[in-house]
Amino acid sequence: MELGLLRAFLAVAGHRHYGRAARALAVTQPTLTKQIQTLERRLGGRLFDRGRHGAALTELGAALLPEAQDLVERADALHRRMVRLAAGHTGRLAVGFGLSSLQLAPRAVAAFRRLHPGVDVTLDDLPSLQQLERLDRGELDVGFVRLPVDARWGRHVLRTDRLAIAFTRDHTPPGVPPDDPGLLAEWIAGRDLVGLVRSRGPGLYQQIERLCSALGAAPTPAQETTDLQTVLALVAAGAGVAFVPASAADIAPPPVELKPIVHPAAEWRIGAVWHPGRLRPLTGNFLDVVRGLGP
Repeated sequence: MELGLLRAFLAVAGHRHYGRAARALAVTQPTLTKQIQTLERRLGGRLFDRGRHGAALTELGAALLPEAQDLVERADALHRRMVRLAAGHTGRLAVGFGLSSLQLAPRAVAAFRRLHPGVDVTLDDLPSLQQLERLDRGELDVGFVRLPVDARWGRHVLRTDRLAIAFTRDHTPPGVPPDDPGLLAEWIAGRDLVGLVRSRGPGLYQQIERLCSALGAAPTPAQETTDLQTVLALVAAGAGVAFVPASAADIAPPPVELKPIVHPAAEWRIGAVWHPGRLRPLTGNFLDVVRGLGP
């Protein structure tokens, strides 16, 4: 049954007058009359009794009225939902993040949800490589990963992070860890090192290896764990020192202090990455929010 015919029927039923209904629909009265006649032919009976005082519903018309109202309302609701979905204002969005975007990714999601409360957003903590694999399979829409990545990915550079030494002042001589690479290497060599297992933070693990190689340092591994907050808690408890992203300063418990390491081998960039072939309007809206975030 055509929605246009049902809308014509509802207009006449609501106004109880062909002329007023035609004006409300912005059509001529003959056009409206033909629409009602077409509907009556398809249903096999009259829908209105017309008289001097307008149009009154017949028994058939009265039976059709609630059904027509329901169909038109549901069709309008479906249209509104599809328009919102096509515009990226509703649906599901899967976002990945890693150690260096512990604050950045949730901040982006929170800002996005304020603008698009109808979107269901999932946020998964994953190493950069796993994020790229899930993006490739279509299981993630956007990832916050270490850069660089292959040229086939869409990307937006967000900021530069660097390694920092996490330590407690009570167990550290004044003025260290030093900025001088040679002195830093000597200082590291005399400390027990707490860190993440390679499988939990492979990018961070490799960054630490590159830095130690560049410095000629060989720290003594003391304990490994699978969670960055646990690493910081172990440092706070006096188990040793740790290499962590400088961005982890926001989650470091007292009395842990972080000193960023000024060295080329200690730096990397963080960016938002997506699959250009799967760039939905919803993903585009999220990336607009991400681009508006400060460092």
